[in-house]
Amino acid sequence: MRRILIIDDEDDIREVAALSLEATAGWQILTASSGAEGIDIASAEQPDAILMDVMMPGVDGPTTFARMQQTPAIAHIPVLLLTAKVQGVDQRRFAGLGLAGILFKPFDPLTLAEQISTALGWKD
Repeated sequence: MRRILIIDDEDDIREVAALSLEATAGWQILTASSGAEGIDIASAEQPDAILMDVMMPGVDGPTTFARMQQTPAIAHIPVLLLTAKVQGVDQRRFAGLGLAGILFKPFDPLTLAEQISTALGWKD
């Protein structure tokens, strides 16, 4: 069973994403409301992938991702950013970070698991 960590400061986004991934893919979902909490949970739980919001108060998604890359225990975990920003300049900036993928808000709860699987090359 796949284990996904969702890091988002918005309770409703975490809840909708978690429910959709559990219901449509049967994945086990872990959640965090901040980048720092996400790093702690990722280190302890070693999820198969991380879905993380770009815009969060305090430390944003790209900064959290950079910190994850400097943490040997979790640097190998693929990270997908979830963003409402669709401007080309933002996409190019994100593309240069070494992320596993970028997904866009608002997302379709019925296809979110498929989008994650496709981005990560998962076949099951």
